[in-house]
Amino acid sequence: MSSVLAGPPTECCLRTVHHTGEARGTIEEYAGVKTYATRPPSGDASKVILYFSDLFGPMYINAQLCMDYWASNGYTVLGIDYFEGESILQHLGNEGFDWRAWMEPYKEKAPKLVKPWIAEVRKAYEGAKFFWNCFGAPYVMELLAEDWVTAGAFAHPSFLDDTHFKSLKRPLLLLCSEEDFSFSTENRRRAVDILIQDEKEYSLILYGGISHGFATRGDPNIPNQRWAKEHAALSALNWFDHHALYSA
Repeated sequence: MSSVLAGPPTECCLRTVHHTGEARGTIEEYAGVKTYATRPPSGDASKVILYFSDLFGPMYINAQLCMDYWASNGYTVLGIDYFEGESILQHLGNEGFDWRAWMEPYKEKAPKLVKPWIAEVRKAYEGAKFFWNCFGAPYVMELLAEDWVTAGAFAHPSFLDDTHFKSLKRPLLLLCSEEDFSFSTENRRRAVDILIQDEKEYSLILYGGISHGFATRGDPNIPNQRWAKEHAALSALNWFDHHALYSA
């Protein structure tokens, strides 16, 4: 029986600080699902990052700016909108809003959207090297259990069990916060023990004094949070660059 290592989202997953900037991507469709698409200035499509968002969705400016950053550094980045135009942000100010009840239907529907979406993206970018970035972490881990993926990364995950780590076939970057109710210190250490025992290829960065959600929802006006957010995006980029160069 599988043991849960990263639990479901908690209240900390609802906190955000809006980032400022202008998204430069476009909205496209793959397998009938709207997708935020952003590309490098060169137009190169040989390296593709598939971005699986948190509850705020890929159309949230914070997520778009992050995807645009990777695109500006040589990657085509596609963010699937498995919330189909919805975002938890649209409801957080509503009195009595039950965010867990809101989330449940998407837990059931999202996997049915993701599978054909991935198939169509692979067809559209045949021959490209694929990378996965973090709701989103389970999809990253499931795809890293397949041989055709180049590498993957997640930040502050939810919904993971020990099987996800035992099944890993491709390199994984874990971007973790010290303060995380979903992926606790104990469970993070258990996950790393599995990776070590099974000789998986991985790297882990732990941000001290930083909370769950920092990679896309950290406060840029607080120096430590800003640094962690920017360092995480850069670290993912370096991870992808390394494996784009050296992975078969």
